[in-house]
Amino acid sequence: MEGVELRHLEYFLAVADTGSFTRAAKTLHVVQSGVSATVRALERELGSTLFTRSPQEVTLTAAGRAFLPRARETLDAARAAKDAVHRTQGALHGTVTVGTQTSIDLVDLPGLLAALRARHPGVTVRLRAAMAGSAGLAEHLRDGRLDVAFLSLPEPPPADLTTRLLATAPMVVYVADSHPLAGAGRVPLARLAEFPFIDSPPGFGNRTVVDRAFAAAGVEREVSVEVADVGTAVNYIRVGLGIGFLGDLLVPDRTGLDTVGVADHELRWQFTVATASTRRPSAATEAFLDLLAERHPVPLRGASTQGLNPG
Repeated sequence: MEGVELRHLEYFLAVADTGSFTRAAKTLHVVQSGVSATVRALERELGSTLFTRSPQEVTLTAAGRAFLPRARETLDAARAAKDAVHRTQGALHGTVTVGTQTSIDLVDLPGLLAALRARHPGVTVRLRAAMAGSAGLAEHLRDGRLDVAFLSLPEPPPADLTTRLLATAPMVVYVADSHPLAGAGRVPLARLAEFPFIDSPPGFGNRTVVDRAFAAAGVEREVSVEVADVGTAVNYIRVGLGIGFLGDLLVPDRTGLDTVGVADHELRWQFTVATASTRRPSAATEAFLDLLAERHPVPLRGASTQGLNPG
């Protein structure tokens, strides 16, 4: 690989991550023809086709999939070398790609990024969301598309991720205050299953917790509306379209709502920050995590289910 340059690897990874030469070019701020030519040069150097190209999509070949982790490792090592030099100069540079969850504002990200910019003006932060929820964000951590991510995952955390708990809360059932369950106190899962649910799509952490509880109880339920934005799910519950499990930290306004506890299961929502345990965080990522730890040194905890006050 004498002819392979870091630029070749950077362009290859951009195409692999975006699934498109056009989107890769936009990400890299170069023309598409430059990306195509660079990737073709890399393929010639390796003697193997790395992508299957069609008008509809660009996908990795078997050779491309094998090459992907090694390309990331090489670029990570190059960044670590740069970090070492910058530290001797008293300056920190680099990019942190952060996976976020929509409508969960338990971490003041704008304030955090403002503080990071004031402390390390040479660090750039890219925020990314995943339509597949926490499962999608976790996968992007594993394959290197993200450096750090905020996740809602059921216990125990995956072994290939390094996580720190930021918030935890019991999951209770929210219903419209005109719903038949309003004022019911605590009911079993079988009783809840008599009503349609509002829930996140599969892959979201809160959906996984609830699905596991119903499966363990041997009870089937109907999810009538799937809402990818967890923060707005309560609006669909409030108008009576269904009932739904939410962590109490996510519902600041309970107008028009009532809460119901679960008599036969304890469901808990967790919010963590995570990195891939197989990849060493860059200096810029470590700076982001250090500042997050300063601002959130202990987990935020929601109210106990013992404090439910139906009605």
